[in-house]
Amino acid sequence: DQPIDPTKDKRINAPFYGVAPSPVDGSIWGSILGMPGSLVRLVPGPNPPATALSEIYEVPWNNPKASAQGFAPRGMDVDSSGVVWTVLSSGHLASFDRRKCKGALNGPTATGQHCPEGWSLYPLPGPNYKGAVDSGSADSAYYDFVDRFDMLGLGKNIPLATGNESEGLLALVDGKFLTFRVPYPMGFYAKGIDGRIDDAKAGWKGKGIWTSISTRAPFHMEGGRGTTSKLVKFQVRPDPLSK
Repeated sequence: DQPIDPTKDKRINAPFYGVAPSPVDGSIWGSILGMPGSLVRLVPGPNPPATALSEIYEVPWNNPKASAQGFAPRGMDVDSSGVVWTVLSSGHLASFDRRKCKGALNGPTATGQHCPEGWSLYPLPGPNYKGAVDSGSADSAYYDFVDRFDMLGLGKNIPLATGNESEGLLALVDGKFLTFRVPYPMGFYAKGIDGRIDDAKAGWKGKGIWTSISTRAPFHMEGGRGTTSKLVKFQVRPDPLSK
């Protein structure tokens, strides 16, 4: 690779794994696999082949200025304030707020690890590996989703992550996780999350969060041979006696 020329733009060759637009400014965010992995902000401009500009923000790794270290993002989404949420293979749900960056956002000094202050890492619930120092949890999250419209019933802009080793759905509310465990059939393994409002006037009954059991081998789940994948709907009542 050629050295960076401070008088020219540097191409970022980074295919997106997760991708979502920001509702704040229309920029496109994508997650990049790898070690430590990164988030990329893309502004297409009026003629994308000639005017697109990108910014790259690596997950903090071996960065003494960072409050926590992580690595390897997968799924990602953007909330109503433009904050990007992603899940990390280090056992974290992470947020990145570009507004917190103190230095340059692009240019020759913005090489990836230049904005550790923009990152916040939340260890997933559950035990960690014995003696582990570089991971937040032994749980693994494949994808995440921001419930911008209170479709689950916990409030607006609640980030949700797939608890792929805990057979549940993880919701971060006021900095603490709530775990929605799927008791039956055993082996719940979600890869995607989405929400839908069917009737805005019907209260909690008219909306919900949907996931799928996405394992490639559903016949190894409870039920055995012939068991197929399933859709799972999550709803939270305002109180236990709500009808």
